[in-house]
Amino acid sequence: MASDAPLVDAPELLSELRRTFQSGRTKSQEWRLEQLHALLKMVMEQEDEIGKALSLDLGKSAYETYSCELALLIDSCKLAIKSLKKWMTPEQVSIALATVPSTAMIRPEPFGVALIISAWNFPIILALDPLVGAIAAGCAVVIKPSEIAPATSAFLSKMVPVYMDKEAIRVVEGGVQQITALLDQKWDKIFFTGNAKVGRIIMAAAAKHLTPVTLELGGKCPLYIDSTVDLKVAAKRIVIGKWGSSCGQACISPNHLLVEESFVPKLISTLKKTIVDFYGEDPHTSKDLAHVVNKNHFKRLTALLDDPSTADKIIHGGERDEESLYIAPTLLLDVPLDAPIMNEEIFGPILPIITVKGPEEAIDMIADQPKPLAIYVFTNDKVVQDQMVSKTSSGGMVINDAVLHFVCTSLPFGGVGESGMGAYHGKASFDAFSHRKSILYRGMSVEVYARYPPYTTKKQQIIRALLSRDFVGLFLVLLGLRR
Repeated sequence: MASDAPLVDAPELLSELRRTFQSGRTKSQEWRLEQLHALLKMVMEQEDEIGKALSLDLGKSAYETYSCELALLIDSCKLAIKSLKKWMTPEQVSIALATVPSTAMIRPEPFGVALIISAWNFPIILALDPLVGAIAAGCAVVIKPSEIAPATSAFLSKMVPVYMDKEAIRVVEGGVQQITALLDQKWDKIFFTGNAKVGRIIMAAAAKHLTPVTLELGGKCPLYIDSTVDLKVAAKRIVIGKWGSSCGQACISPNHLLVEESFVPKLISTLKKTIVDFYGEDPHTSKDLAHVVNKNHFKRLTALLDDPSTADKIIHGGERDEESLYIAPTLLLDVPLDAPIMNEEIFGPILPIITVKGPEEAIDMIADQPKPLAIYVFTNDKVVQDQMVSKTSSGGMVINDAVLHFVCTSLPFGGVGESGMGAYHGKASFDAFSHRKSILYRGMSVEVYARYPPYTTKKQQIIRALLSRDFVGLFLVLLGLRR
């Protein structure tokens, strides 16, 4: 088990990686490309073994393993390989007139030695997609997989050293003690995926060393839907967005639905039919539905269902089996807003439906809650779409679908407020592990005498004109025509 791993000698580990980084090896374009190709090779060659690990940890099907984890990771590797030279190239920017003759550049450079702490619900993509960015940026890296997904953690610990540079990229297994030992060290960058409670601990540890952090946290992602949509299509997208994402155990899965009262009966009927179409009359027998990750989470979810505020609100599903960690896709109707299930991220196969009078009330409800990682809006009304975009704040938003923004490498993925800080995916992953260093190159052939004492009225006029880019004024001062 990953939680039983021997305690790492964190200072020595960090010292070894820092020596590697300081050697300059990881900064070369050749090394970065070599490691990106190695990561891509590992993912493609080890697909079956990855599938076995994910099946053991979460009961994921081969389809979900590929579509929700491997395909995205392969795409990230290929994009980084294709774009690396462009990403690494310094960007020339305009200069201030007072610095002539000069040129100005912004040069991306790696932060240094990075720590990636990943989550259990998508344990491959959440560990290795940030790694793509760290490698592309030129960092040395420690990956700390989640001990809650032990089979996947063991796979990463075993196979990453086989394919990748062991002196620059390391995997450390273990539980809370291991993370604590790692966080006691001074890292150059920490990238964490998990919940807000642990995120605060990560940030506090990083603050001791002024270490920059990216926090990918959860959030009670709301979904608003009205009667202007194609209901059959919308229901399919909602169901797959909720239960096709590790059985609702995803930070971006819809947490609850906000629905106009008159539309509720049709929506419920169509959702029920779609759940049966996807997972059968008895979803327990479906090979396409993941299970709850462990008994602790199973008991947490069943406690939410059995709470007096919730127990009589179940309108579909609710069946559960502790031995197989199964909870049926479950719909709840009009749970009180102060119920426990409405005051924490559900992170499971339960979907409350809350009736609202219209989009204005939905917007007010969303605004009253901490900023979510994502908001999903199902409507063909352009005015409502614009209102949702402009009057709410979230890490991301999808109009007329759910969760698909995660697969777009051109869209930075991240949270805001309680749902996180910073972003990754595509170029944003490279930026997450890079410092943009500003460099000014000056020539010696021209000197601005007005910058040196003793200062006179004329020198002040020259400096004012230079710094304000007042070319006419500068010309007049130099000609003695402005006093």
